[in-house]
Amino acid sequence: MTSSISRIYQITPEPVGAPSFEKFIAELNETLDSGIKLVQLRAKKLNRREHLAVADLALVACRKHGALLIFNGSVEMALEARCDGVHLTSEALMACQQRPALAGFLVSAACHDEEQVAHAETIGADFIVVSPVFATKTHPEAVPIGWQRFSDLAVGTKIPVFALGGMRTEMLEDAKKHGAWGIAAISSTWCSKASKE
Repeated sequence: MTSSISRIYQITPEPVGAPSFEKFIAELNETLDSGIKLVQLRAKKLNRREHLAVADLALVACRKHGALLIFNGSVEMALEARCDGVHLTSEALMACQQRPALAGFLVSAACHDEEQVAHAETIGADFIVVSPVFATKTHPEAVPIGWQRFSDLAVGTKIPVFALGGMRTEMLEDAKKHGAWGIAAISSTWCSKASKE
């Protein structure tokens, strides 16, 4: 399974423009055109109907580009949206007593400490995201952990670990030296000019 997971994990910015989400989907297509093959749809401000609508549009774009779509939200909504997997917050992860989905359905989880990393392995998560490695504009209140702490959490895990927080594509090799499978990013890999300003 590991060898088939992309090294770059694109986390979307908050989708805007309901109900058509035209600009967001155009930007997603541009991002996918750059070669991104693993996308997490992160939509924290949408209602259920809007969230499922944008997931449907994002899934079409991902299928067209041969990319996987991971749904940041409940397992039930991820399955309803026919996504390739679900991303669990650290709180949702710790509430799971077992793997929360069907075989073949990917499970990603956010981790910030050893207990969460160990629990993700115990329940059979497919990969995890450890953050924030560095300061980030999207979460300015989060305290960066740096490479050493990231390495402490990543080295020795049995599942792929993505580094998140201030990551850019040119940091991939450095991330791998610190135990990462790959990097996760929101703005630096998103092809919107507005998000890069």
